[in-house]
Amino acid sequence: MRYVLLAILFAMKAWAQPTIGSCPVLPANNIWNTPIDHLPVKTDSQTLVNTIGATATMHADFGSGTYNGGPIGIPFLTVAGTQTKYPATFLYADESDPGPYAVPLNAPIEGGSNSNGDRHAIAVDTTNCILYELYRAFPQASNWQADSGAIYNLRSNALRPAGWTSADAAGLGIMPGLVTYEEILAGEIKHAIRFTVPQTRRAYVWPGRHYASSLTGTQYPAMGQRFRLKASFDISGFPAEVQIILRALKKYGMILSDNGSAWYISGKPDSRWNNDNLRLFHNIAGSNFEAVDATVLMIDVNSGEARQNGVSVSVTPSATNVRVARTQQFSAAVTGSTNQAVTWSVNGVAGGSAAHGFISSTGFYNAPSVLPSPATATVQATSVASPTSVGQAAVTLLPLPSITSVSPSPVTTGNFALTVNGVGFVAGSTVFFNGSALPTTFVSSTQLRGTGNTTSVANNVPVVVNTADGITTNTVYVNVVAPAVAVTISPTSATVRTGRTLQFTANTTVTWRVNGVAGGNAAVGTISATGLYRAPSSVPNPSTVTVSAVSTIDPTKSASASVRIRR
Repeated sequence: MRYVLLAILFAMKAWAQPTIGSCPVLPANNIWNTPIDHLPVKTDSQTLVNTIGATATMHADFGSGTYNGGPIGIPFLTVAGTQTKYPATFLYADESDPGPYAVPLNAPIEGGSNSNGDRHAIAVDTTNCILYELYRAFPQASNWQADSGAIYNLRSNALRPAGWTSADAAGLGIMPGLVTYEEILAGEIKHAIRFTVPQTRRAYVWPGRHYASSLTGTQYPAMGQRFRLKASFDISGFPAEVQIILRALKKYGMILSDNGSAWYISGKPDSRWNNDNLRLFHNIAGSNFEAVDATVLMIDVNSGEARQNGVSVSVTPSATNVRVARTQQFSAAVTGSTNQAVTWSVNGVAGGSAAHGFISSTGFYNAPSVLPSPATATVQATSVASPTSVGQAAVTLLPLPSITSVSPSPVTTGNFALTVNGVGFVAGSTVFFNGSALPTTFVSSTQLRGTGNTTSVANNVPVVVNTADGITTNTVYVNVVAPAVAVTISPTSATVRTGRTLQFTANTTVTWRVNGVAGGNAAVGTISATGLYRAPSSVPNPSTVTVSAVSTIDPTKSASASVRIRR
């Protein structure tokens, strides 16, 4: 089987990836853009087809005009890099990219503005090649409210974290799998197509990242499963625009991306679609499809990169942080070819650029001096022997670390917890207080927390951060002060017979006084260090005295009680 697979891989042709504006819609070697017409059929293909519906027919879930007041299909729009980015709040915030999102608040909504369905809102920044997708999106006055959201670098093969949803149930991008009328005009669709089925398994297969089902039976297809139209299916009787879609379904197939109706393929609404032609998909039954095992093309489970022509390229490190104006050495390894030569690029630009950093012919990367937005770059190594075989590394660009504020300020003596706010922090950073390292918790790239203890009051105590990559921040100074004291006394008033005693208590350590005299005297009564007051043997003049408790930590703070002496 191993040798059969290698033969299949070497037989596969290289195909250029789809583009939008000047941007690729994912790299050429991404699994969405990789033909699967020579892959082996899965042994359980017929079972999966029967579960979805062997007699159920296809449906083009897109077209021209409107349905129930909304466009037919999943709309998206392109925007420039100057597009305003709006914050977004999410129901599933723990599996959503926080944004902000360059999706205009008047962006077209799937199903229309009044829809109660999936309400996808999608925009492509064709300046920076960033894809923004929202699910169940509701525009507000100055932000988006949605169930979930995902942001993709269209030059990158990076997948979402394992187990994460996206704007789609399978955790994949939506736009890369949509059929557009522009592709019909070009005469070829160069990618797999998104489709839905009624029931899926509680599982996902590469490149899927998320499931949306409680069903565990193996007869149900998993999210991310690849299907294709059988090569033997005769497409000659269909209109030209339908044939273009059917040829793509044979060559690239379709990827199971969401729960929905059986064999529904997704596309972008367009007034140029001929709905009568699209209805002819109803002449194609589920039995004309077969499931294939696309995981044989997988190089890394966390990457959408697929094997091309049996040659693959890996870049080390595959993901790293690089600070502005700093450097990083990358290396590349080519498998499946004796020629190890590669060419290097950054964000698809040979040798890189000032905006995202330059890279030498030996893989030595120089980060830009100014942080770009978004603060990411993709370093790619392309095989000279097989130019469609590309390895890549995800670079997160970081500012030089800096402290902007520290709280609390001032710090009180005793145990303290210090929050350090700033930029450019990384895991493993350490807060130093007056030259001593504090146990430090990494909260985010903009916040650290350190804990410690100090006993001495002092001014201008230095606070700095040493990052895990060996950089020391600017110094911020804080004062150390004694804790604020509020003294309370009990009781606050009393009557005591001559010669009798009364116990006073205070909420903190104090010295006791009577009429301002520490410990009192025979004329006005005495008081012990523990607050036990003894009235004088005769009534003083005046007959009311003042018992006071004075803080030993801060003598300016005190409390007092009025005591009337009687026989």
